[in-house]
Amino acid sequence: MDATAGEIRYAHVALIVPCFNEAEAIGPMVRAVRDIGIRTIIVVDGNSADATVTNAKEAGATVVVETRRGYGRAIQSGLAQLPATTDIVLFMDGDGSDRPENIPLVLDPLLTGRADFVHGTRLSGDREPGALSGPQIIAGHLAGLLIRLVYGVRFTDMSPFRAISRTSLDRLGMRDETFGWNLEMQMRAAASGLRIVELPVGQRRRQGGISKVSGNVRVVTKAAWVITTTFFRLAATLRREPQENLR
Repeated sequence: MDATAGEIRYAHVALIVPCFNEAEAIGPMVRAVRDIGIRTIIVVDGNSADATVTNAKEAGATVVVETRRGYGRAIQSGLAQLPATTDIVLFMDGDGSDRPENIPLVLDPLLTGRADFVHGTRLSGDREPGALSGPQIIAGHLAGLLIRLVYGVRFTDMSPFRAISRTSLDRLGMRDETFGWNLEMQMRAAASGLRIVELPVGQRRRQGGISKVSGNVRVVTKAAWVITTTFFRLAATLRREPQENLR
């Protein structure tokens, strides 16, 4: 698909990219997404000390600086900037590990009305050696197992590469401000009965920046703790919420 055809097909799609100190990767990533035809690209920068903001703007993205720490806070800041015409919200990381060429694959079930939420699993598809750490793989499997046991919906990962219809996202009532955002979205999507599709998107080794999770035992342990506590806290919360309001 050429860029012109993509602009028409993806006219109501907006991409949100949280990033921090990923100057090497963010420019090429934004340009690759624009080449596919997506024009609304919102980069949420976590007050980077490098040229991330400059490179993102030069590549054609709208940049929002969020000085508060927290993955969920960054996403929420990006959501606040969505154009009123947005029908589908796409999420990717800014380190170059997600493959822009898989965007059409992820968006197609939403554009054709076959799904409300599409999750890209990094564990299947073309995955470069070393692209995912052991703790990331284990965390994805564990979260998937817990969600399947409680809600009967199968996930194999907690990939940031995902897309959801805006109306569905608005009804989910997302709240988490930290690492637990992605898990919360998957749990709420499963609990609310959304039509969910998981597709293989693979993973590249990160193209820039330093991982905030993998490779650091203390941070990995903290992230695992946040994810685990988020699951059980949210599971209890969802049992009390009237799920018919989400459907």
